[in-house]
Amino acid sequence: MHERKLYLGPLTDNRRWDRIDIRPDDVFVVTPPKCGTTWMQTIVALLLSGDPEVETELSIKMPWVDIRLQNISEVAERLEAMTLRRSMKSHTPMDGLPFDAQAQYLCVFRHPLDAHFSCREHMRNIPLTWFDHWYPEDDPDGVTFQRFLDGGAEGFDGDAMPLAHIIQHYKSALAVADLPNVTMFHYADMIRDLPGTFAMVAALLEIDHSADLMDQLVQVATFDNMKANADRYAPAGGKGFMKSDTAFFHSGTSDKWIGNLSEKEIEAYDALMDEYLTKDERAWLEDGSGS
Repeated sequence: MHERKLYLGPLTDNRRWDRIDIRPDDVFVVTPPKCGTTWMQTIVALLLSGDPEVETELSIKMPWVDIRLQNISEVAERLEAMTLRRSMKSHTPMDGLPFDAQAQYLCVFRHPLDAHFSCREHMRNIPLTWFDHWYPEDDPDGVTFQRFLDGGAEGFDGDAMPLAHIIQHYKSALAVADLPNVTMFHYADMIRDLPGTFAMVAALLEIDHSADLMDQLVQVATFDNMKANADRYAPAGGKGFMKSDTAFFHSGTSDKWIGNLSEKEIEAYDALMDEYLTKDERAWLEDGSGS
């Protein structure tokens, strides 16, 4: 497709993909952080297995290849040994990923402000200190939001998920969205019509389950069920990595920023969005098909 762009941060390294032999039926879930990654992975796992009781074990069975915290040789060997259809996740924009013309790329986005406030909660729930200065727990001066607006799209900043990184993710997906194996989803649309999302993903993966089974799979992937069984559905759930598996599924709602940002902060956000996106691009990124 193109020469891959380099994305390196303290948490991620997209050069790790060089160790993975891509198969034509692979499924990639590609998102900025906190935009519905785990939700889409769970949908894919349920559809591929056809089993409402499947143990998703996302961190093992559908690994985040980019993350430096896992030994890449072990990840590559595990993926190579898989005999069933594989799925992997990435927080690297499309222009930094290996591209196979037959593999499926499911790109999921969310309102940038919702993703930002969800990321604030997530950073306080993981035992990593790299981003403490970016996401201070006590922040009376609004440093966190200013860094969200000022941060760059790559390097250390990229892993901290500033607005620039979200926009770069979005624009790199838009650049290839006309290809038949690249599909863009929006978190708000998934909330509005989860059965429709299941049907769309099933069609893309050429999976045909009975209507009764699809209804069962949809119920498993509801936010309430995943939160109630967080040790099963959170990434690395039940393994003690996060302070709270349940807190990973913080609320699953939209409009998290309302009442939490000043008028000046909202104006600064609006200015950046209007600078880098057209009116239609911005409308979709913020609200999906409901815009």
